[in-house]
Amino acid sequence: MENEESIDLGRLMQIMLERRKVVGGIIAGCTIVAMGAALMMPKQYESTTLVQTRSAGKDIGGAAAMAAAMGINIGVSSSSAASPLSYIELMKSRRVIEPIIDQMDWPNEKAKPEARGFAKGHLKIENTKQTNLITVTATGRTPEEAQMISQGVVDNFLKMQTENSQQTQSLLVTFLNERVENAKKEADAADQKLAQFSKEHKIYSPDDQAKAAIEQLAAFDKAISEMQVQKKSAQAQNEVATQKLREQKSGSRNYNINDNPTVQEIRKQIVEKEVELVGLQQKMTDKHPDVAAVQNQLKDLHSLLAEEVNAVVESNAASLNTAQMEMLKSQAVAQAEESAASASETAIKAKKSEKEQELGQLPDDMMNFLQLKSDSEIKQKIYLSLVQQCEQDKIQEAMESMDIQIIDAANLPDEDKPAAPRKKLIAAIGFVIGCLISFGYGLVQYKREEA
Repeated sequence: MENEESIDLGRLMQIMLERRKVVGGIIAGCTIVAMGAALMMPKQYESTTLVQTRSAGKDIGGAAAMAAAMGINIGVSSSSAASPLSYIELMKSRRVIEPIIDQMDWPNEKAKPEARGFAKGHLKIENTKQTNLITVTATGRTPEEAQMISQGVVDNFLKMQTENSQQTQSLLVTFLNERVENAKKEADAADQKLAQFSKEHKIYSPDDQAKAAIEQLAAFDKAISEMQVQKKSAQAQNEVATQKLREQKSGSRNYNINDNPTVQEIRKQIVEKEVELVGLQQKMTDKHPDVAAVQNQLKDLHSLLAEEVNAVVESNAASLNTAQMEMLKSQAVAQAEESAASASETAIKAKKSEKEQELGQLPDDMMNFLQLKSDSEIKQKIYLSLVQQCEQDKIQEAMESMDIQIIDAANLPDEDKPAAPRKKLIAAIGFVIGCLISFGYGLVQYKREEA
């Protein structure tokens, strides 16, 4: 067995006491060097901004807001909404950071850091777990610089989000305006046909029997106009999503949404409920409990349709970024909503045709008059609905809300209380290093005596 070498700690301590001047000098020297380094290091100040992300359900790409503006529920759940972590990554993007870098003084252009490096060295952005609160802590060479960086990150992020949302909204208004113009032309043409027919056949006011028929058909006309508005709105949403995907250089993808068995079943239920609703509206007002119940069931079915479509997209496009994913969802939901509206319109028109056949005892001229009047009223309702919707979207564009709210604005740090360097901590580290070196010195002397 090898002889184990042991150290006499008592003797070691005695050696260090005998050479206490050297040991003390080492400790003092390390501590002084550390303190000197701390004094030479540039001061750094920290400024913090506390923000709260908007309630779940808002997506970064603006897809949910765009769909809501058109009365289409895309079924975005809190799980699919933009998380605080997404906001944190966006706050570190070049579009947010580069304007701040440009505001700061640099010796020359080469000294300017890249956005990623600047964010790593000057920013600490954290999310408090289980909350929607984000703290943006910025480090600067002066109190004013630290405050500017912290506030600049939040301000630039808000500006970026607002511009993105308004750009999407502007596209929607543009596409809707095209449909408003077409609807206006169709409404004018239908009015002219009715006026021409009335003039030729001297029919200007229907008799009591025809008035009763008009009242019975009114619910069908109203439902048909609503289905056509939904279809045109969904088409506009689809075009907006396609345009945004093209801008992001992400091609439109076909997931055969309308061939999905579950989607087909939900669409079938929507059509049945739309037809049932028309039947009830012929006899009751919208305030009647039975009518309200069917309307609520329709809302639930549209939400279920959106959730199913979103699930199909997520399962096929998991590798895409958040913005592209939300736009693909918006596009797919718009296609499904358009298909449901078309199917509902076809079913309601079939029911209306059956009702018109029941009114076959009316003279041909009167039936033609009713058909032309119905067509004119439907097209007028479509035109007015699209105009109203377009105006609402313009208002929403002007009043687009922010994605985050500032709870505590960036504070101005006290010039006498820099966050770094932490002189006491650095001095303590120097003292510890000095103790370790002095212990090593004592150990070397001990070995020499033993030798």
